Amino acid sequence: AKKFIEAGNLGGKGSPTHKAAVVGDTVGDPFKDTAGPSLHILVKLLSTITLVIAPLLIP
Repeated sequence: AKKFIEAGNLGGKGSPTHKAAVVGDTVGDPFKDTAGPSLHILVKLLSTITLVIAPLLIP
């Protein structure tokens, strides 16, 4: 989104939209780097639990 705004869309550089995109980019990058691996573990755990519990639920 930041590149799209910097290209002159939605007010261009210096606009409030651009400032919000920069803040979102700055805050989002560390979250992406820290949350990615933990979400990967969560997805693996849920699939494993599903495979273990599913036979118990099917009559």
